Amino acid sequence: MLFRKDMDPRCAYCRRGQQINEREVACVKRGIVPVEHHCRAFQYDPLKRVPPRPVTLDIGKLKESDFSL
Repeated sequence: MLFRKDMDPRCAYCRRGQQINEREVACVKRGIVPVEHHCRAFQYDPLKRVPPRPVTLDIGKLKESDFSL
């Protein structure tokens, strides 16, 4: 998920930007821009991207028959 080739570029995880708050990024090239903005100078930095939380297992819906062969 973090290293997908088909991801959409965003200033929130660009190497040239530094996130100020949840809505704005300080970009070296463009100045203060929204997190969803991007430009031609976008360079992906996987360490800045926060992946979505994993889905938790709902044990309440499972039955004994789900575990038998």
